[in-house]
Amino acid sequence: MIPRRFFPALLIASLVVTPSISRAANATAAQQRTQSFSVEIEGSGQDVILIPGLASPRSVWDGLAERLKAHYRLHLVQIAGFAGEPAQKNAHDKVMQPVASALSRYIETAHLNKPILIGHSIGGELALMVASDTPERVGAVIVVDALPFYPLVFNPSATRETVQPQAEAFRRSLLQEQPENQRRMSQEQAIARMVRTESARPGLVEAGLRSDMKTVANALYDDMTTDLRPALPKITAPVTVIYAYDPVYGVPAATIDALYRTSYAATPHVRFQRIDDSYHFIMIDQPEKFDSAVETALKPRPPESRP
Repeated sequence: MIPRRFFPALLIASLVVTPSISRAANATAAQQRTQSFSVEIEGSGQDVILIPGLASPRSVWDGLAERLKAHYRLHLVQIAGFAGEPAQKNAHDKVMQPVASALSRYIETAHLNKPILIGHSIGGELALMVASDTPERVGAVIVVDALPFYPLVFNPSATRETVQPQAEAFRRSLLQEQPENQRRMSQEQAIARMVRTESARPGLVEAGLRSDMKTVANALYDDMTTDLRPALPKITAPVTVIYAYDPVYGVPAATIDALYRTSYAATPHVRFQRIDDSYHFIMIDQPEKFDSAVETALKPRPPESRP
């Protein structure tokens, strides 16, 4: 069991990441919008869809996008209700499956030819959902610091049924009215455990307060009660899982390695890349190593390849 205080478990906070480069200021990016998300498009080449995590903005991918857009056409997603993106009006309580279905429709209607999906945290799980629901439409998947069933962090024998009461309790707690100073303090505490780079933390706190709490609460409930392990065998595309490790977790690196390999055991074509000295937001804490790992994962490999 992984210590709760130092692992990506702190997704229960509504945090976002806003690096210094702003996508909104990029006038050359084409923009599209669906009910579930908006998309900014830039670059040319093979299609790559980048999906941020819980309450995170598309700008979390800015550094990576600068490196990739010369050779890839990037589709930078911003999920409705996260990081200031307008929430859906009269939206259903479900978040993840509607977004995954909308992503599949986007791939079809935009006539994308087997795009590569890159997703961080909940975005990684959304990428897995799309790749298992419509395997014929996806060329490859890169999952960043996400498990196919999030509660495995706490309990290797967890099931949807056993975690549902806790998930509902978390959802109720997030929907309760909180004084501004209390919410800010919660943000600061959560971000300190998810981002190792201290200089990035103040901006993250401010950005986190812009997310729609109902959307965040429902997305968290979905995340805790969605077990994707039975769907993994349906994925025909190669999958790369990039995950973080830091000694502050309080467990050996081998324990984290085993957690990821066991969780993805049913995935037909999977590779793993651990990045050390990083918390949950690897792209901020170790940008050079992260970008290099993604570029390696983007290189073609035989579909039967497996570590």
